[in-house]
Amino acid sequence: MSVIARTSDWPGVRPEVVAEVVAGLSARLQKRVDGAAAKLAGRPVAREGDEWRVEVDEETVLVLHAPGGTVADQADVRCGCLLAPACVHRAAAVTLCPLAEPTAEEEPPGTTGTTEQPGTPGTTGAAPAGPAPVEPQAPVAPLTPLTTAELDAARHLHRAATAVLAAGVSGAGAVVQAELLRAGHRARLAGLHRPAAAAVAVVTGVRAARTGAPDHRLADLVAGLRELLGLTTALTASVGPVAELRGTARQAYREEGGLRLYGLFAEPVLTATHAGAVSWAVDADGRLSTIAEVMPHDDAAAAAPQAVGAGNRTVRLGDAALSHREFSRAGLVVQGATRSASGRLGAGAAVRAVRAAGAAWAAEPAARLWAEPAAAQVARALGAQDLPYESRPAGSDLLFLDVTLLGPAPTGPGGAPQLLARCAEDGPVIALRAAHEHPDLPFRANLALLATVPGLRLRVVGRLERADRPELRLLAIGTPPQAPDPLAVADSAGRVNLGLERLQTADLTVPVATDPPTADALPGVTDRTAPERSDAPAPYGPPVHVLGRRVEQTVTTGRHALGPSGATAAADRGLLRAAGLTTAAELLDGLRAAAADQRRDVFGRVVVDDHDAFAAAWLAAAWYTEELATALCAAAWAGEG
Repeated sequence: MSVIARTSDWPGVRPEVVAEVVAGLSARLQKRVDGAAAKLAGRPVAREGDEWRVEVDEETVLVLHAPGGTVADQADVRCGCLLAPACVHRAAAVTLCPLAEPTAEEEPPGTTGTTEQPGTPGTTGAAPAGPAPVEPQAPVAPLTPLTTAELDAARHLHRAATAVLAAGVSGAGAVVQAELLRAGHRARLAGLHRPAAAAVAVVTGVRAARTGAPDHRLADLVAGLRELLGLTTALTASVGPVAELRGTARQAYREEGGLRLYGLFAEPVLTATHAGAVSWAVDADGRLSTIAEVMPHDDAAAAAPQAVGAGNRTVRLGDAALSHREFSRAGLVVQGATRSASGRLGAGAAVRAVRAAGAAWAAEPAARLWAEPAAAQVARALGAQDLPYESRPAGSDLLFLDVTLLGPAPTGPGGAPQLLARCAEDGPVIALRAAHEHPDLPFRANLALLATVPGLRLRVVGRLERADRPELRLLAIGTPPQAPDPLAVADSAGRVNLGLERLQTADLTVPVATDPPTADALPGVTDRTAPERSDAPAPYGPPVHVLGRRVEQTVTTGRHALGPSGATAAADRGLLRAAGLTTAAELLDGLRAAAADQRRDVFGRVVVDDHDAFAAAWLAAAWYTEELATALCAAAWAGEG
């Protein structure tokens, strides 16, 4: 059952609280949790200080005590009905609450108090759900084998994850979610921090899918399940680097001493629960760093303006008295600096920072970011995707390119507007897309205005969108070197933060009339607005979508949606084999066979199994799809597509 609720009306809740409350119900009441949540979602929520109150009916009041906006103990969820505390109302309430981020005391010494790390594709500046990177209490030995407790926890988590996959989003109700959260909590207590965080991310994605949340992306949920099952499979089989598979609860901050930072750009951060801004800077050695100002929001309607407004907040680093927007065009001299492996700057009491001059994008050290060939930048970005999120270098997914605008293209997936541009003089044609689709952020309006000035040369910063043609989510623009007409924006740096500032027609100098190629004449550009049959070939390139769609279909509708035979299976197999994708065809046949391979008792009833073989087949297909998509993306940018 799908539950539609505004999660901003409810406080956050710790994942283990959800698991404990749902597990405390009888089997009969557990079957009623989803229905009770659907009814409770329609009731008004009133907040009084640290308490959220909901009138279940005329005689029953539900109270959630959430100091700091987070329910941290199951005793903080109180109901006035006769069955409490083992009542369905408490379980329904925690099911509706968004899963909480780490509390302030779990943050690293010297951080800004933010709870998200910038840079996740698809949600500007957002991080995957799960623990924020904070300093480790003790090092982890890289070759230490799993203990019995860790192995048992990994097996429990694997079983819970396979159950979610087999059920699909449509069948993964509150009880299935709670079991995954319980297994994730057990894994965290056993020291398996990375799988535990992945479990929370999957539950968050399932909830977003079931509620129709605007920030839900099926691709993100598929990636989350792929990572979780990959981790638990490797752990239970005792293969791979154990320390990396375990992860760490807290990320270390290194002493950096003195740093000379030059601001590059700033972008908004907007997720279902948080809003703010993050600034990007480069140091004298060419390394990227971030300073974030991200806070929880309790009003979805005001979240986007909060994110844009955060650009005017003062950067929290020493005594620096400049905003994020100002810092994107200025510089800082920092003493006593600390920095995480992922480039996040700490802001402890010992850190001192004063304002300094910035550097133009055409000057060092910023210029070296644009000097790297586009194909090499893409290879670096794609290679970083294989690293654990907390270990990826800052800006690993960012591209720094010089482009010439060609004009608007037919809309992309979901009707998203696109702008075509030529990379360098003879580079590939790329599709520029808005970094975030929220209408209250300036991205889309700025992209539309840029589409009116074909021929304009720009120096751009964007986030790589992995696709089988070159695509980039545009974050900031500036004047390229030796440009006769710099951007006429009201600042001396000649650059614009597209998510925080709105371009005006007067800001753009219209170039001399040119005849850019039409969208239809450009390689790899096709109108995607026409509806597609599920068995139709992709509008361009090999039919890799056939296997990818079945991988996604499994996540959406579960194991029962796939079968080993039939016209659809034959059509899929024929398309893949005709394109030379024999391995993809074999993997899809194996996935269908595993989905249908369920034992039955003498009465013909399906015998419940652990879904392990099915999960293994799905994981193989999912990883193949991932690797093939990465290879096609690299080939497209290299001009081999």
